[in-house]
Amino acid sequence: MKMSTKGRYGLRVMTELAKRFGTGPVLVDSIATTQDISTNYIHVLVAALKSAGLVRSVRGPNGGYELTRDPATVSALDVVRVLEGPCTPVDCVADPKICPRASTCATRDVWTEIGTAVEEVLKRFTLAALVEHQKEKCSGVDPAMYFI
Repeated sequence: MKMSTKGRYGLRVMTELAKRFGTGPVLVDSIATTQDISTNYIHVLVAALKSAGLVRSVRGPNGGYELTRDPATVSALDVVRVLEGPCTPVDCVADPKICPRASTCATRDVWTEIGTAVEEVLKRFTLAALVEHQKEKCSGVDPAMYFI
């Protein structure tokens, strides 16, 4: 199972917003620079996150994006579900009616367990926890230093 750039980059954008929570709107250019994501793609990601009520936009010269909730109350699962949909590796897990074998298929149980495990891991990480984890990973590293 592979996460698309929507889920991966979206979680990075939300972590960046969480890092700056309570300081006002964050400029898109600032997020783009810090996270190395194009501004156009950030707008695409944030549109879905806004529709889900996780982010709001503020217009004007000091405008940008900000979280609508405390980062400690938003899980990685909340973000990934908005951007990727259900965390099910096969469609019949989310909707057993699409497969006539769903009730008798032993392999469906494997896919169900995998989907549940992915959700459990994503639930464990809040945006606040990701911010702290990022700080730990970057301690002692110059943020302006680029690695190739």
